[in-house]
This record gives sequence, structure tokens and C-alpha cells, in this order.
Amino acid sequence: MFTYILKRLLGMIPLLLGIITISFMVIHLAPGKPTTLSEAMNPKVSSEARARLEKLYGLDKPLYIQYFDWSKKVITLNFGTSFIDNRPVIEKILERLPLTVFINAASLVLILFFGILIGLNCAKAPGSLYDRSMNLFVFIGFAMPGFWLSLLLMNFFGLQLRWLPISGLTSLDFEYYNFWEKALDLARHLILPLFVSCFSGLAGISRYIRQNILEILETPYIRTAKARGLSYDAVLKKHALPNALLPVVTILGLSIPGLIGGSVIFESIFALPGAGRLFYEAVMARDYAMIMAELVMVAGLTLLGNLSADISYAYIDPRIRYKK
Repeated sequence: MFTYILKRLLGMIPLLLGIITISFMVIHLAPGKPTTLSEAMNPKVSSEARARLEKLYGLDKPLYIQYFDWSKKVITLNFGTSFIDNRPVIEKILERLPLTVFINAASLVLILFFGILIGLNCAKAPGSLYDRSMNLFVFIGFAMPGFWLSLLLMNFFGLQLRWLPISGLTSLDFEYYNFWEKALDLARHLILPLFVSCFSGLAGISRYIRQNILEILETPYIRTAKARGLSYDAVLKKHALPNALLPVVTILGLSIPGLIGGSVIFESIFALPGAGRLFYEAVMARDYAMIMAELVMVAGLTLLGNLSADISYAYIDPRIRYKK
């Protein structure tokens, strides 16, 4: 297993290099430059001042030279400084990353737990009222865009019922609360973002679990287990469910970049100070250094998520073994 993991990690290097190279070229070919924002704020900026700004940011050099200069820094994990405030990019990301990691980790746990629970209960009684209700829930989850769901929840729970806050991470008087009041305030601010982050993923996982279990229940070894006198619940939980989890592991591994991409949407809508909102702000300001740093992070997480899914196969299904 160690040899397999090492080979996969080494194989990720050229793949990651290709991803970030294409991303670098596409970003720099897109309309607009970091100097555009400075010019927009001050229409009297002269051509000489514009040229000085481009020289300061290194944008006056040919694109391939800019790429090699940036690559030499990235090797030492130096992603440069932000064009917005001249702060180190990695410092700004590390400030915002904990919140995004927490929301995405909590979303994965909730998606897996409730997705298995819903899918298992639907497989117990296919065609029942509960199963059909969950089918409707799934179609809504797949069809409803995250930004629209966020606005609906903000309007209903925040503006009409006034039960939950609609923006920010804490209340204005947060510093005067005691420990439990602070915990409750944080929880109230995170309920809606977590629900939006989980909704579409929960719908997908529950359907995969349901369909996989129904297919496995028709296999010969399940009929043998039933013939031995095992209860229906025991057959579902001990024999059908473990085998139904194999494709779900793949989906969860590949859903990590999707959750981070979704963070850009709901963190911007709910005004959460996370890495997703930081990425949105960087795109709006054409902050190349910040954009590339976050793209490298997402690409790395995508490759690691795929690797973790492959490794998990061997622990879930004992029939799978990786050769050296």
C-alpha cells in the first residue's frame, strides 16, 4: 500500500503542474488587469502611472517570463503578495481558511450521515410515501441553484420570521457574550450556510445509497443471507450497506472541490470571512497572485480527494488490493 501511495503522489506532480499552467495562461488571457481597478478609482491616471503600476506588478514582462518567475516562488511555497493590499497571499489565505475548512468538513459529515440514513430508509420500503417524498426532495435538491436557495432561506428565516441572522459570522456585540452565548451566536450564523452547503450533496448521496442497496438486495449472496434466517434489518446493515458504500466513497472524494467551489457562492451571499469569499474578491479585483494560490489549493485538494477515495476502497471492500 505504501508503494502504491508513493507512486500516486509522484504521479500527481506533472498533473498538478499541467493544471496550474493552463490556469495561469487562462487567467492572464482574460480581459482586465489588476491595474484596471486603480484606473477606475481615479480616471486621471496617466499612461506613465499605468506603466509604472504594470512594472511594479511585473505585468510588463512576456507571459512566459511571468509564469517562470511565479513558478520559482511557488516551489518554496511563496505565492507572492496580494495586488490589493500588498500582504503575503499565504498569510491572507491562512486567516480565512479555518472557517472554510470547518464548514466543508461539517458538510461532508452531515452529507454522509444523513445521506446514508435517508437512502437506507428509502431502500427498506421502495415506493412508499416516505420514499416518494424523498424523491421529491432529491429533485428539488438537484434542480435548485445554491444562490437562489440561499436568498430564499435568508428571506424566510431572516427577514420574515427573524429567527436567524442573514449575514456575517458573529453579532455586533459578540465580544460581550459569555462562552455559551458566543457558541450559540456562532451556531445561529452558521445554520443557513451549512444547510445550503449540504442540500444538493445530501440529495445525491441518498439516491446513490438507495439505488445501490436495491441492486445489491437482488444478488445471490443476499438471498443466501435471508435463507439463513437473518432479519431484514440485519441483511441491510451488515451485508448490503457496506457494499453500497463503495461508489459513495468515490463521490465523496470528488465532492471536496465542489464544496469549496460552493463556498465561493454562499460565503459571498452570507458575507462570511472565509477562503471562498476571498477568492471571489480576488477575481473581482483581478488579483492574479491570490487567484492562482487558491486554484493551486483547489487542484491539490481534488487530486488528494481522488487518492483518498482509492485508498478507502481497500478498507471498505477486502476484495480490493493494490499491487506494488
